[in-house]
Amino acid sequence: MVNAVGKAEVERPSLAHRISTTLYSKPKLRLRLLLSAPVTWLGLVYIAALLALLVTAFFTVDSFTGEIKPGFSLQNFTDLFTNSLYSTVTLRTIGIALGVTIVDVLIALPIAFYMAKIASPRTRGILLISILMPLWASYLVKAYAWRSVLSNVGIAAWLLRPIGLDTPGYSLLGAGITLGYLWLPYVILPIYASLEKVPSNLLEASSDLGAKTFTTLRKVVFPLILPGIVAGSIFSFSLTLGDYITINIVGGASQMLGNLVYGNVGVANNLPMAAAIALVPVVIMFGYLTAVRKTGALDNL
Repeated sequence: MVNAVGKAEVERPSLAHRISTTLYSKPKLRLRLLLSAPVTWLGLVYIAALLALLVTAFFTVDSFTGEIKPGFSLQNFTDLFTNSLYSTVTLRTIGIALGVTIVDVLIALPIAFYMAKIASPRTRGILLISILMPLWASYLVKAYAWRSVLSNVGIAAWLLRPIGLDTPGYSLLGAGITLGYLWLPYVILPIYASLEKVPSNLLEASSDLGAKTFTTLRKVVFPLILPGIVAGSIFSFSLTLGDYITINIVGGASQMLGNLVYGNVGVANNLPMAAAIALVPVVIMFGYLTAVRKTGALDNL
């Protein structure tokens, strides 16, 4: 009798084993528990910060003391939509972000296609390392390196002047070139990952059926890699939209939305106006994501 009771106590599953068994039999509960920590962090840090930003945008600053006055005022948004400076900088920022994104996608497509479908495994590995190596360097180091390249006595001037051209210098074009370089790896890698998933026999079948190369790329390859292109464009567009350091380093006297936010926080000490301006890139990105989602390109991401 005692041995039977003792044996039952020994064979009784532990608490950890019971929890493990419960989680194994309930995958939805397991998924909720796995996502609870990151979702909580996202809610507390990101969403709460956005809400605080939105609330702060309705505050005002006392013109005499410089102190922030809580309340509800639309003055910041009135200034934002009526002041030509803000509209000009907003359009400039969107234009640069779109330009950088388009150029990066055009450069990334042939590179990614060569890596995924043409290059040997050894060459593919070398190219991957070459693309990833710039990510190991500091953002500031790369930006200041381009400042040296774009200067009047830099490498760009040395290469272009003999053929009758000149360096872009510290300008919007110089800033666009630098931003395009900075975000190019983030565009190549998603497109490369999408191209790797495209079966090679689809390309062969399209060729056997008489389709030309451009037709195959347009009707077979492009629809399959569209999610990768969208993912890369989101990286490039959003990162350019919120950047202000590069434009300070190589943009000369030009400004983007990030510079206006920084100026109102660090120079003018006008946090409510900075919050109102900072909401503009957020709204633009929501609009961009909504437009992309309607195309169905996000369904397979």
